[in-house]
Amino acid sequence: MIAEYVLFDVPAGMTREQVVAGMRAVAPKWRANADLIRKTFVYDPEQGQTGAFYLWKNKEAALLAHGEDWRHGVLETFGSVPVIRYFQTPLVVDNALQQTIGETPGT
Repeated sequence: MIAEYVLFDVPAGMTREQVVAGMRAVAPKWRANADLIRKTFVYDPEQGQTGAFYLWKNKEAALLAHGEDWRHGVLETFGSVPVIRYFQTPLVVDNALQQTIGETPGT
């Protein structure tokens, strides 16, 4: 699994309600992505930034989802270039689902 961290600036004056409306508008697209395990939207009003933490089956899926077209869309919509980082994710503790999700031992 791969965790992906995405963060970008929002335009000055954009309200929390507008940011959350944008999140809700794109949520169905992300729910339809079979390679996405989980997405957690984040918003920092003090820094004027939004983004998400993603959990993907693999890095290739993350790179495909956040390719040049997606990056251009962020630039056009928000006027900023996203910062993206990737992390190997050997284990996830999910208390809401009462599960520990991890790599199969020996792989």
